[in-house]
Amino acid sequence: MTDIDLGAPNAAPPQLRDVQCLDTRGLHRMAYWEWGDPANPRVLVCAHGLTRQGRDFDTLAAAMAADYRVVCPDVVGRGRSDWLSDPMGYQLPAYVADMVTLLARLDASSVHWVGTSMGGLIGLGLAGLPGSPVSRLVLNDVGPTIEPASLLRIASYLGQPMHWATEDEAADGRAPLHKP
Repeated sequence: MTDIDLGAPNAAPPQLRDVQCLDTRGLHRMAYWEWGDPANPRVLVCAHGLTRQGRDFDTLAAAMAADYRVVCPDVVGRGRSDWLSDPMGYQLPAYVADMVTLLARLDASSVHWVGTSMGGLIGLGLAGLPGSPVSRLVLNDVGPTIEPASLLRIASYLGQPMHWATEDEAADGRAPLHKP
């Protein structure tokens, strides 16, 4: 991984941690990145989109770490988290259940949630549970419905092998996917 300018020169690097979660075939490990003071009762969870990972929030997390304990999970099957043995396990209710386990590990009575796309749907699912600890919910690139044309566009590239020789080639190769 290359160094990036986080916009907060005094920010300490994140700590990589993990939590064991239950699925239909046993346990899997969900990794998460933690910024700031682990004893801080003010917790901000940042959840990424479908094909992304927790490090997408590095800049935001570094900027918020002085005020919050910032936690950026790698949803199962992404980033540093385990893959599931059952491919049918990659579903929103299972992701919400994993986040319930994560929040129990964090021992957070209240959290603020930032969710991008799939991370927003996970946040909505979690916030809708009776007794949910989500007190603030910020949604990015998601709404209560997803248009069929959008789902078809995502399906056209999701799961396709993509390999590039350089970062510039990767950026050029991914640009058309995000243009719409």
